Amino acid sequence: MRELKIFSGNANPKIAEDICGFLHLSLGAITLSEFPDGERHCKIEEDVRGRDVYLIQPTCPPVNDNLMELLIMIDSCKRASASRVTAVIPYFGYARSDRKDEGRVPITAKLCANLITRAGADRVLTMDLHAAQIQGFFDCPVDHLYAAPVINEYLRNKGYSDDNIVVVSPDEGSIKRAIGHVKRLGGNLAIVDKRRASAMETTQQNLIGGPIEGKVALMFDDMISTAGSICGAAELVAAAGASEIHVAATHGVLCGPAIERIQNSPINSMVLTDTIPLSKDNNIDEIEVLTVAPLLAEAIKRIHHDQSISSMFATS
Repeated sequence: MRELKIFSGNANPKIAEDICGFLHLSLGAITLSEFPDGERHCKIEEDVRGRDVYLIQPTCPPVNDNLMELLIMIDSCKRASASRVTAVIPYFGYARSDRKDEGRVPITAKLCANLITRAGADRVLTMDLHAAQIQGFFDCPVDHLYAAPVINEYLRNKGYSDDNIVVVSPDEGSIKRAIGHVKRLGGNLAIVDKRRASAMETTQQNLIGGPIEGKVALMFDDMISTAGSICGAAELVAAAGASEIHVAATHGVLCGPAIERIQNSPINSMVLTDTIPLSKDNNIDEIEVLTVAPLLAEAIKRIHHDQSISSMFATS
């Protein structure tokens, strides 16, 4: 691991420190500052010439600041003659804008992918993209990790029996994810029919599958943003007679009225991961945070040694 260097941006330094702890490495020295007019500045304080460099920076809120900081970090390393630069982006922002669903709108996920590759990233390591096809937006190799093994292990330890749970997909786009959890945890599958009225408003109209009544409902999603969709789905599941409702998601964006909605919903508990740091305002009793640092650390080690990433999930 001598040629491996890991640096962190300001978005989530805690997960970077945890990753380095699992790899028995020291976090690289870097100075990130801001000019009075808001422009960002970066200086790598260690020699990276010929090194395999990993830059850990989720593009979570403030999205534009963190994205720009990542680009500047990549450029700094490339100009310092790093042999390979891998952008480790536990949460990839702008991922919901992945297609033209109406005229005269951008595909911002592709734009951000272009910016990262043009800045000089040789490889990208990310987790639970909003849409798997975003991997193809990057003109460089992408290693796509899943938080499901961490979440499933947590839920297994809760002692739910197969005949007492129902796995609920909060919308049609999450069906494949829900089926994967059914295979690992057991239980039946139910699907919420979600209709999107606008970018900010959704409605939940029907519940398909089940049965729900008297069951412990486990709901899975890739991210919780304003929590409108997941809380609406929870209301529908509660009305169908679920005895408990537990939600698990990889990315806790938790913006706008999310916390208020969660507290006022029938959700009994919510599990998130530390791809995005949880602010003090969002640290409520209903939410528990699991770490994915071991997964990211193992992936970094395997990339560094040119080993398989997919085999990490072969039996998960």
